[in-house]
Amino acid sequence: MNEKNFVTKIQIYSYNELSEEDKNLVNLAKEATKASYAPYSKFHVGSALLLNNGVIIKGANQENAAFAGTCGERSACYNAGANYPGVPIKKMAIAAFTKGDFVEHPTAPCGVCRQALLEFETQAKQPIEVILVGREKIYKVESVKALLPLAFTEF
Repeated sequence: MNEKNFVTKIQIYSYNELSEEDKNLVNLAKEATKASYAPYSKFHVGSALLLNNGVIIKGANQENAAFAGTCGERSACYNAGANYPGVPIKKMAIAAFTKGDFVEHPTAPCGVCRQALLEFETQAKQPIEVILVGREKIYKVESVKALLPLAFTEF
């Protein structure tokens, strides 16, 4: 038998400790939650991603009665892929709003979003930094790969 351990390094910040670039992405991700359509889950997710060319794209989750919606993270990265093909994503901030306030603890992307983002990261051959926003704490992860160590691309 062999054993393999996976370690995910998470840096924890307060909002004031972030760079101006990261603060801007956090603010835009929070703003993007307002464009969410989440009448069923009432869980509004917004994202903002920064491309290598300096363009920022926002995304928000969109639900429907068939439960075949799109998450905020994928709406942003698919928008980037459709409108800026071949331009790598440098970093992404993700915020969630529910019950009248932003979530207390940072929310990580779902598995489908992690896989989609990992494929953008793999194609670009560069990491996508992920910023997860909570009310008091903000987590930064150096790459999507760290959030999905056993991705489909590994097999």
